[in-house]
Amino acid sequence: MTRRSILAALPAARLLPGAARYTPDLWQAIAPIFQATLKHPFLTGLADGSLPRPKFQFYLVQDALYLDAFSRALNILASKAPRTDWAIAFSRDSIESLEVERQMHSQVLGSYGVTAQAIAAASMAPANYAYTNHLMAAVERGSFLEGLAAMLPCYWIYWEVGKHLIKRGSKNKDYQRWIAQYSSDSYGKTVERVLAIADREAAEASPAIRDRATKLFVLSARYEYQFWDSAWREERWLP
Repeated sequence: MTRRSILAALPAARLLPGAARYTPDLWQAIAPIFQATLKHPFLTGLADGSLPRPKFQFYLVQDALYLDAFSRALNILASKAPRTDWAIAFSRDSIESLEVERQMHSQVLGSYGVTAQAIAAASMAPANYAYTNHLMAAVERGSFLEGLAAMLPCYWIYWEVGKHLIKRGSKNKDYQRWIAQYSSDSYGKTVERVLAIADREAAEASPAIRDRATKLFVLSARYEYQFWDSAWREERWLP
């Protein structure tokens, strides 16, 4: 299961009568970050095909490592879900996210001569290490809403980036495959469902919890930018 299908099986979450949506405020809080993201040379290079393959390869390897931590975070989030059906779906998707996403990684990276053993032996780049530790801390220490808010940019920003890039497309078949994946209708429905869950939880949360969740969301959005920037620079640990 890729990011576009994670949580797709979750039942609809409805807002309480009269409750205002929370997620529009989240997006407003990261508007400058998102605009900077769209201008990043890694993403503009995906669209025009100018992104050097080693940088995309670096990104895919790091993304594979990221998903291991993301899967563990989903399991922890599941343990805090206020609804049993949500908990079951999060737990199931933590396994499926690895099985299906790894298929894309193995196909593309395999065509570049990168083996599964090489991916497993790779080290997390500093930005990836910091981001995944942030996610784990959020889901372990925070409430369900706080953990979900920390993980939400992974879904939402990818969808918005995908919708932006699909307008231009890419002549590179691997880059176009990536763009198409995150601009698809099925992925959009997944994101909308996750947003509905966040709105539903926020409607019952205290102002203090919503405030902490917002800060975690913004920090994750910054890490999403750093993740692409790390791939662009092929970031290494020094010394």
